[in-house]
Amino acid sequence: MQRRDLLRSAATLPAWGALGEILLRAPALLAQPALGPAQPFDWEWLQNHARGLATQPYALPGDQRPPQVQALTWDQYEAIRFRPEHALWADTNLPFRIQFFHLGSYYRVAVKIFEVDGGQARPVEYDPSLFDYGPTRFDPPLPKDLGFAGWRLHFHTNFPQDVAVFLGASYFRATDAGDQYGLSARGLAIDTALGRPEEFPIFTRFWLQRPRPTDTTLTVYALLESESITGAYRFGIEPGGVTIMDVSAHLYPRKPIERLGIAPMTSMFWFGENERRNADEWREEIHDSDGLSMWRGNGEWVWRPLTNPPRLQVSTFLDENPRGFGLLQRDREFTHYQDEAFRYERRPSLWVEPLGDWGKGAVMLVEIPTEDETFDNIVAFWHPDAPVEPGRPIDLSYRLHWTQVAPVQSALARCVNTRIGRGGVIGQPNPKNLRKFVVDFAGGDLPLIPKDAPVEPVITLSRGKVEPLTSLGGLFRVSPLLRPLPQIGGWRVTFDISWEGAEPIDMRLFLRLGPTTLTETWLYLWTPPHA
Repeated sequence: MQRRDLLRSAATLPAWGALGEILLRAPALLAQPALGPAQPFDWEWLQNHARGLATQPYALPGDQRPPQVQALTWDQYEAIRFRPEHALWADTNLPFRIQFFHLGSYYRVAVKIFEVDGGQARPVEYDPSLFDYGPTRFDPPLPKDLGFAGWRLHFHTNFPQDVAVFLGASYFRATDAGDQYGLSARGLAIDTALGRPEEFPIFTRFWLQRPRPTDTTLTVYALLESESITGAYRFGIEPGGVTIMDVSAHLYPRKPIERLGIAPMTSMFWFGENERRNADEWREEIHDSDGLSMWRGNGEWVWRPLTNPPRLQVSTFLDENPRGFGLLQRDREFTHYQDEAFRYERRPSLWVEPLGDWGKGAVMLVEIPTEDETFDNIVAFWHPDAPVEPGRPIDLSYRLHWTQVAPVQSALARCVNTRIGRGGVIGQPNPKNLRKFVVDFAGGDLPLIPKDAPVEPVITLSRGKVEPLTSLGGLFRVSPLLRPLPQIGGWRVTFDISWEGAEPIDMRLFLRLGPTTLTETWLYLWTPPHA
């Protein structure tokens, strides 16, 4: 029996007597959140609403936290817990449940959240009794209309486990088979890394479609607003070993936008096997993602290892109708991280699959210096060539895959390791301005190729040069050195470069056998140390 049926019976059967009166007057004892008055809603209405808002001035919402919430310490805010028994749809046989986040800490603006059922939207009403505040007590009591900071999704296969979270500006993230959060996605990025403050659009309202008992996908609608643009979003969220989100967006610019970021994702890379200049750490590697993977419109597969650069670094990869791109966590070995608490080897990768033609543009990668693991310092997104101006709506669709393994794989061998160290010959003084790069490729046809086959590494540098000699085990060899590496089922390329000046150096590498390309293309942007 559902709770609303129980209450209906209590109201109509005199035999319930005092118990029925208690149940009716104390809904918070058993209830999911109360719902307000109904109003019509559908996808077309939301698009028209967003289009109309784009013609009106935008007022940035202020801090909506009452003083007693603003005064909370970080530990006090972290102690606030939503009571799972009050989750939306918790008293039903429906396959999804929704829990809510409290205002506080960084979350200063309330979002309006609605349940949609039968073409009618009813607001989900905040009540302090929905939350457990631990030892904290508020004087005066919290207002009844405070609102929520965001929401999270749970699925019937394991209700205690999070599936996805929408919290803060237009940020959201999801888990997968690894049962870990990692990188985040955003609804939209505006003017990222342009030397002026970035604009952060906000999801100001959400509409949650009440599911049917047999549904495996939850439909969510969202209104996005900012000074420069409004947008109507529709998400189809399908939990599983791979969590899939189908995203449809209709965007309506208020003003010209110089750098629009479509399907943006934000991650953290502190250090890894390729970048340890800032790492005085007992752990081997610390990152949520270790590379940007791209399946270009011309069919080329590209792998760009992430870095923690000494200064802001922006890379632009021109393309037309990309087939997919994403920030991936390829390294899944616990021993490479040695962190039993945060389990970086389980962090999900995020792959963007464009649905339809996106035209000309570029995948952009922004890498920001960081000195620890608490800040997201990596941003990637699609930047369209077409100008963004008022009166020119933008319609697009894409699919997000939150996964341990990218949903599409090249038949080519892929890059599995990138290492950098001092150049020169073992046992000899380290020459000035000489650096060694070691790149491993595995998979594809590489395990089948004889060790004496004339495999060729094709290396291109934007400046500097590949030096003629390197060494292995004290033996001099011609550089670049290429050899089979049966331990990984692949081949290893080792080469030294020399340079002058301090400007970054773009590198490009792939392996070929005659006219046949054997590997994806390895790209790297390396910044020489200052003299």
